[in-house]
Amino acid sequence: MIFLAGRDRYTQRTLLRDVHDRLTRQAGCETVQYRPSRRRPRYVIADVDPTTFLSDAYDAAAARLEIRFWYPAGVDHEYYRINWVEPDRNLMLGFHQDADHPDLGPCHVQLNYDDTPVDRHSAAFLDEHPLAVLDDRLQQLPALAEAVRWDNGTPSLPTWPV
Repeated sequence: MIFLAGRDRYTQRTLLRDVHDRLTRQAGCETVQYRPSRRRPRYVIADVDPTTFLSDAYDAAAARLEIRFWYPAGVDHEYYRINWVEPDRNLMLGFHQDADHPDLGPCHVQLNYDDTPVDRHSAAFLDEHPLAVLDDRLQQLPALAEAVRWDNGTPSLPTWPV
């Protein structure tokens, strides 16, 4: 059992249950599931209707949210990945708070295309409760998706941060 520091008796399993419950109430989120399973949750996935979720017309017919929070040893804040995935375009756009790119600071946005990172930018570090972070990032996702530009069939984030 993993306890999240500064979160009295708040376990990773409890957090993922709360993330699951939050997404079931989110407009546009349809099927919400634990992965790999409800008994051993590591992250939460939600199938998304992009037009409803983003409150605007959108080029992709389907999308998916993939959300993972974890607390590595020796770090005083949660790590997370909150990804918007468009399988038909092989596009992933997300907020990552981890140690993968220290040159960008503790948090960054990342855009992958054809399973390859094509753009990254620093993002604000949010030192809040994980569910508050989730709410903030879900509110920022429409602006992040809108910032994606396509040039000769390749996406980029030239106007991030917005």
